[in-house]
Amino acid sequence: MSLRSRRNILKSAGALAAASGLPNWFLEREAEAQQTPAPASPNDKPNLALIGCGGRGTDDARTASAFGNIVAVCDVDQGHAEAASKRFNNAKIYNDFRKLLERDDIPIIINGTPDHWHTLVNIHAVRRGKDVYAEKPLTLTIDEGKHLVEVVKKSGRILQTGTQQRSDRRFRQACELVRNGRVGKLQEVLVILPAGRREGPFSPQAVPPGFDWDFWQGQTPDVPYEKERTHLTFRYWWEYSGGTMTDWGAHHNDIALWGMGMDHSGPVSVDGKSQVQMIPGGFTAASEYTVEYIFANGVRQRTFTTTADQWMGAPVAGRNGPNDLHHGVKFIGSDGWIFVTRGKIEASKPELLNDPLPENAQHLYVSNNHMGNFFECVRTRKPPICDVEIGHRAASMCHLGSTSIRLGRKLQWDPDKQQFIGDEEAQKMVARPMRAPWSYDAV
Repeated sequence: MSLRSRRNILKSAGALAAASGLPNWFLEREAEAQQTPAPASPNDKPNLALIGCGGRGTDDARTASAFGNIVAVCDVDQGHAEAASKRFNNAKIYNDFRKLLERDDIPIIINGTPDHWHTLVNIHAVRRGKDVYAEKPLTLTIDEGKHLVEVVKKSGRILQTGTQQRSDRRFRQACELVRNGRVGKLQEVLVILPAGRREGPFSPQAVPPGFDWDFWQGQTPDVPYEKERTHLTFRYWWEYSGGTMTDWGAHHNDIALWGMGMDHSGPVSVDGKSQVQMIPGGFTAASEYTVEYIFANGVRQRTFTTTADQWMGAPVAGRNGPNDLHHGVKFIGSDGWIFVTRGKIEASKPELLNDPLPENAQHLYVSNNHMGNFFECVRTRKPPICDVEIGHRAASMCHLGSTSIRLGRKLQWDPDKQQFIGDEEAQKMVARPMRAPWSYDAV
């Protein structure tokens, strides 16, 4: 590295440190490791397609449009598809993702569908030779994750899981410090999640014009249409998602596993309990819950919703009041703790964050732009920061918690074989029946 380049890095790191509150030593190493990917030039933009044109999918596509051209959109809600088409230069509209994936001039897919569609769309896309930016949680079940990992690895395609906290400096700093023993021997991880919604009962309604309700349901059981099952509130139904356990849990469990160095493994036991009874005829995913995971190395992870935190005892750093955004991840060790959430990192002692790591420290994958990292990996074919295996393991943590909550008992888990031990009922919940004609091979 030239002296001028080194000076530029130090200058940039200093300015960023002043703005972000992160220490110079951390930002200097980051700047040396990787610069933020630049958007592609107009002559170097591949064609992209968006499947699932709701709010999150459209926002992903907007971010991706700095790196490629959105030429096609697909949604079973005609209104969503038309709005996305208008936003992205009159991109061609499809209502069946399989037809869209037949196009050979579209090498990259942005998958923003509801959770119960993630896996089947991802599998079909990579089998058609597409690289995929896939929204989280990566799967609806653990069995889906096992299938998807196998298909992606065989295909050689790039799949980036949309758990973008991995590309956030504060989360990386927290995990890198914990991995290097900054809090001493890691003893416990707290994963604090927002409570979900507890409403109902709901009543069947007429299906809106331009909305293919049967296609939207896909592999899930056929039930009468209720608007509360779709769009923003689909995630509060166990049939299609898993509540905040799989919504925010996919993000924060990913960070917990990363900090523990367990993001290619999982716990050996899980004990979940619902804290409230859901309303019959209403949302089905538990809205308030506590879950305890134990890992083979003795580390305990306790996951809980913010309105149930009295179960935890001690206060959580970052909390100022019941209406604050105070969820996040807290790593507790023999020498102190580090708490991290979006826009904030705190520690029991300032020096835990500010003192530099030694030269021989373990450093983590550097990405400061999650979508940019995906497109960089599409070009270079190197693994993305949150590849299919990592996304699967984070989602599996959510599914393990949901399974224990639903059964109301502690379960033993083999993270290597990815199966429950000595519990046939729990093992059956690793997968779910798929409504015909949908299956892993029917896409």
